[in-house]
Amino acid sequence: MYLFWILWGIDALLALVFVFVFFVGLGDGTVDSDNSLVWLVLLLGLAALLLGGYWLFMHQYTTAATLLMALLAVPAILYGLFMLLMLSGNPSGWK
Repeated sequence: MYLFWILWGIDALLALVFVFVFFVGLGDGTVDSDNSLVWLVLLLGLAALLLGGYWLFMHQYTTAATLLMALLAVPAILYGLFMLLMLSGNPSGWK
């Protein structure tokens, strides 16, 4: 049960990052009519993932809901750990 909510929280945080980048892109003009369909599909897919996982969890399909949440959360965790490793390394190389 806790694993689902941890994964759901990570997915929700990732979705918030995408929404933030979308609104910043609207402000500076990088999101325009050329790529608005891509952004629409991306944001609707993230919303469907979050709502679908919540629906599965509320209807007692906890294993399916956890696996659905892990589809996005596990790569996000691995990428976050990779960025943490890159940022904490020695930037001037080995001496």
